[in-house]
Order: sequence, then structure tokens, then C-alpha cells
Amino acid sequence: PSLLTGSLPQALVDDTEDVSLDFGSEEELALRKARIRHPLATFFHLFFRVSAIITYLFCDWFSNSFVACFVTILLLLSFDFWSVKNVTGRLLVGLRWWNQIDEDGKSHWVFEAKRVPTVAASTEAEARIFWLGLIICPVIWTVFFFSTLFSLKLKWLALVIAGISLQTANLYGYIHCKLGGQKSISRLTSRLFVTDIPKRQTRRISEDPIEEHGKTSTR
Repeated sequence: PSLLTGSLPQALVDDTEDVSLDFGSEEELALRKARIRHPLATFFHLFFRVSAIITYLFCDWFSNSFVACFVTILLLLSFDFWSVKNVTGRLLVGLRWWNQIDEDGKSHWVFEAKRVPTVAASTEAEARIFWLGLIICPVIWTVFFFSTLFSLKLKWLALVIAGISLQTANLYGYIHCKLGGQKSISRLTSRLFVTDIPKRQTRRISEDPIEEHGKTSTR
């Protein structure tokens, strides 16, 4: 019986040493497998802006009315601006920007960046789609600007300028959100570094008189 009781705890220890319960890694693997975690937001991030470009290119095939084409494209651009600014940027990349007015009537721009390191690895595809759509579409509207200007289609010039303005505003805001998070980190480290130097200097200054006083007292 003594041999059985002595070997039983040892066997239990040996069995439990090989068991590893790591639920966090399983959750991270599940998130990484889900390449697109927000399919609806990803779809509408590209739908309105691509639809506006396609409608601009092939509007003459569908309708001969300039007013109908103008209003349709402008509505698509407005829906795109609102959805990208308020929905897709927050869901796909964790960024948000807006303008607020304080009690004094002054306008302030606010740029926010959400830091979620465990989810960041699982949304690489969504972030790539977000930034490609955000950068490429304003470039296309800039090409439309020069094409309408050189072809003397001045009636479309106001619409093209509106497309450039709305999509460049989102691009400008999200670039500020992206760079603002890095600047805040650098400011925090610089503040810690600057506040750490005076502490070291004060310690040295406080230590020096003690040493001199010790030397004078020995004399």
C-alpha cells in the first residue's frame, strides 16, 4: 500500500505537467482565421464610392438627364462620406474623427485611435481594404478632374470637385488619426524622459553637498 500511495501522487503530477489550458491562444487563432470580421461594413466601405465612380463613367448609358446623374452621384458621394466617417473607420481600423464646438463657439477637431493589439492581427485584410479604398478613389477623382478640365466638360467640374473634397476630407481625417496615435506615444515618452532628467539632476545636487560636508567634517 505504501508503494501505491507513493506512486499515485507522482503519477498525478506527471499527468498534470503535460496538460496546458490556454484559452487565449484559441481565441486569437479563431480571430485570425476570420479574415473579414465585418463583411457588411467592408462591403459598404467600397460600395458607395465605387458606385459613384461607375455611375460617373457610364451615366450617359442609363439616362440623358444631367440633373438626374448629378443628383445620383452626389447622393452616393454623401452616403460614402457619412458611412466611412461614422461607421467603417471605427469598425475596420478603430479610428474616428469629428468636429466639436465648445461653449465659447470655437471649433475643435478631434482625432481618436483605438489600440486593441489582440484584434489588430485578425483585421489585417480589413485594414488593407480600408486604406486602399480610402487612397485610390480620391486619386481616381483627381484624374476625372483633369479629364473634365482638358475635355472642356465644365458642367461636370463642380461634381468632380465635390467628389475630391468629400473623399479627401475622410483621407485627411484618418491620416491624422493614424499619425496622432504615434505622436501621442512619442510625446508621452519625451515627457517621461524630460521629467526623469531633472530627478536625476536633483539627486546628484542633493548628494554633492553631503559628500563635501563629509569631507569638511573629516578635516
